Amino acid sequence: MHKTEIPRKTVYRLSIYQRCLQQLKDNHIDTVSSDALAKAAGVKSTQLRKDLTYFGQFGTRGLGYNVAALSSAISEVLGSSRLQPVILIGVGNLGSALLRYSGFQKEGFEIVAAFDAKPDPKRLHDPKIPLLDAHRLTGYIRQHQIKMAILTVPAQHAQEVVNGMVEAGIQAVLNFSPVILEVPKSVIVNNVDLAVELENLSYFIR
Repeated sequence: MHKTEIPRKTVYRLSIYQRCLQQLKDNHIDTVSSDALAKAAGVKSTQLRKDLTYFGQFGTRGLGYNVAALSSAISEVLGSSRLQPVILIGVGNLGSALLRYSGFQKEGFEIVAAFDAKPDPKRLHDPKIPLLDAHRLTGYIRQHQIKMAILTVPAQHAQEVVNGMVEAGIQAVLNFSPVILEVPKSVIVNNVDLAVELENLSYFIR
């Protein structure tokens, strides 16, 4: 079954299941029931089982799921069983903080290069990550066949940057810029607007 036939919400929940399975592995737990895994992920067990049936048959009645086997299968589905190269565009305060985050590689993603209109090496925490001028962005994408990018540029520049990236071959963007991007249907954009998230939380504390 092609990825385009899988609901995006199902793919998102797979990542949640994977986090739960990782915690189980860290605690040396070998098997887990669908009820227990669903509860840890915050979904109903029927939803969990439905999500997994898109990708095959998992688990044994009465025994549950083998934690390591299910985790491996989900990693393969999500494409995180091997390091996925990612580029970051916009090395300001937020971009610099993301470059310092050590959890990406643990989950199968490696930031292989960062780009900025005015590259400042002082903003790099890891000297192994090359910091390049934004003018080299599209050429780098084509040369290294990069498919995924993190965008943390000012809103007024975001669409122009994305247009160039998409033309060069980018297929997925994690967008921290506070603007809705226009992209072809073949390109996936996940928006992370921190101000919107805080505004949403503020509703519940009145």
